[in-house]
Amino acid sequence: MALFASRERFALLFAVMLVAASGNTAMQSLMPAIGRQLKIADLWVAVAFSLSAVAWVALAPHWAHRADRRGRRALMRLGLIGFIVSMLVCGTVLALGLHGVIPAALVFPIFIVGRAVYGILGSASPPAVQAYIAARTEGEQRTASLAAIASSFGLGTIIGPAIAPLFVFQPLGLAGPLFVFAAIGAAVLAALVLRLPDDTPRSEARGEVVDFPSMGTSTRGAHSPAGTDRRLRWTDPRILPWQAVGIVGGHGNAALLGVIGFLVIDRSGAPLAEAQQHIAIVLMAGAGATLLAQWALIPFFAMTPRQLVLWGCALAAAGTLGTGLARGTYGLTIAFALASLGFGFFRPGFTSGASLAVEADEQNAIAGMVTSVNGIAYIAAPAAAVALYELARPLPFLAVAAILAALTAWAAWWLRDPAAAEPTLPGN
Repeated sequence: MALFASRERFALLFAVMLVAASGNTAMQSLMPAIGRQLKIADLWVAVAFSLSAVAWVALAPHWAHRADRRGRRALMRLGLIGFIVSMLVCGTVLALGLHGVIPAALVFPIFIVGRAVYGILGSASPPAVQAYIAARTEGEQRTASLAAIASSFGLGTIIGPAIAPLFVFQPLGLAGPLFVFAAIGAAVLAALVLRLPDDTPRSEARGEVVDFPSMGTSTRGAHSPAGTDRRLRWTDPRILPWQAVGIVGGHGNAALLGVIGFLVIDRSGAPLAEAQQHIAIVLMAGAGATLLAQWALIPFFAMTPRQLVLWGCALAAAGTLGTGLARGTYGLTIAFALASLGFGFFRPGFTSGASLAVEADEQNAIAGMVTSVNGIAYIAAPAAAVALYELARPLPFLAVAAILAALTAWAAWWLRDPAAAEPTLPGN
């Protein structure tokens, strides 16, 4: 039996999520090389993505609550338009800057505006997709369909960096992939308008807030009905330890992802166009390790949330340390994959631990809190890591490794599995 009423409709919804995740992570993989070519300080490149994350975190709850009122297809359309406009604005200004048509000092402010468009409007699509599915499915079919849709974000983190170097061509150079992804987004938008029926839901279902799409992250893929939540306080003793773990570890993950591209360029010593291929390989290895953990190893070993956090933090600390100390691209790739494997354990660990700690009628509330934790990490951590990197290359990696090692020791002493905890499910 199909996961959804129509395979064609499901494929369209999957494509909406996939194009956003792959396009965004492709841009993230390109920007270190583009910034170096434009001679823009590494810190400002990181700040541009931080500001986009701020817009996503601020606006995503708004779109999630409007999924029923405005119509889910309308919000998907709005999100795709935001994605296309953002890619075109960013691609155009970067191409003009790379050819010296406009100065680098003007490129950056316009680029920030383009990224802001994605953060503001692009965040409308994911909750609308989830609400569209949730309103047309029930029970196990809903769970399976939402989990499959959530996997599109994880898949996009591999596809985006993998195919981005294929679209580096003259005269657009490193900006070429942005125009290609804009064209792909336009094709998905046309198919959505022509082939996806407008909203005729059987029941109301609010879309869940989705994490800011970034390399090595994925959405939760869970849903609970709107209007059934009890309010939760951040200081609630049931969830406070899990949220603290999520905040600290999440900042470590975001810091590593924010600085890895610059390290690859400096370690490889290759021309920027060639270094971009090295960046793609490293990021693909990391994304693959994350998905290996979440799709295969977690279900196989059936570890509890506490075990996932402990093993995840320990592996991430070792991998991050190895990444900072590696001299060649091969060693760097292996170490980054190990760190990503650890974060692949860690994120579902703290997410499921927080979920299992509360009651059924508090699941939407805790989902919103967890999403906030995941999103907030991308506001300041990448820029802070790049600032440390400019002081000394190994410094951010040593700092993150030390923080994760301390978090491992703290979690081993203080963190306990919820009383009702059962072997956790795969995914974030």
